[in-house]
Amino acid sequence: MKQLIIVTLFLFAAAGVFAQQKKYVHKGNELYKDQKYKDAEDAYRKAVDNKTPDTAGNFNLGDALYKQKKFADASEQFNKLASSPNKDKALTAAAYHNMGNSLLENKKLEESIEAYKKALLANPKDDETRYNLAYAQDKLKKQQQQNKQNQNNKNQDNKNQQNKDNKNDKNKDNKDQNKQNQDKQNQDKKDQQRQPNQISKEDAQRMLDALNNKEKQTQDKLKNKKFQGTKTNITKDW
Repeated sequence: MKQLIIVTLFLFAAAGVFAQQKKYVHKGNELYKDQKYKDAEDAYRKAVDNKTPDTAGNFNLGDALYKQKKFADASEQFNKLASSPNKDKALTAAAYHNMGNSLLENKKLEESIEAYKKALLANPKDDETRYNLAYAQDKLKKQQQQNKQNQNNKNQDNKNQQNKDNKNDKNKDNKDQNKQNQDKQNQDKKDQQRQPNQISKEDAQRMLDALNNKEKQTQDKLKNKKFQGTKTNITKDW
């Protein structure tokens, strides 16, 4: 982090306002050094809470927010300062640098990289920013590789689960088919046990035909006997 700006960078027309802001900035600096970051934040807010904002107070307020791990608020504060219409490239570079640090701590790697690049545009000779930029880029690359690996693992797990489900379905179908075959065999065996002398349809038809022929012959014999009647002796009455 770029550390506290101890001296205000701009002169103000109203000396009274300037003195009051300087007082709060000085108080905030002392509290900051004592690691009383919340109290320092309150002091810096008093320094910037007017129509003529104090540059040092705004910058140091961002530092106090960062120390409290309020990274989203800190990055917003540094972005506001870096985007303000000023001609001080050193201030712009420092604000973007600290904005990058805040975003990096908040795990917003792509945004932090953009902030570091803007810091280097304002101050190309800043090796600390260049190092942080390289660190963020490497961290982003590893994160992307890990995300890709996680996605590949997830796809493989889904594929394995699908294969397992298909195998289970196939095994179930085989079991059902085996059960059907076994049930049919058991039923055939029961039928055979109930009908040990079962004959074919053709044999049954031949037997029926034979019985019909025999019955017809018997009826014919009875019919002939009826028509012939019984022979009797005839005695003439002379």
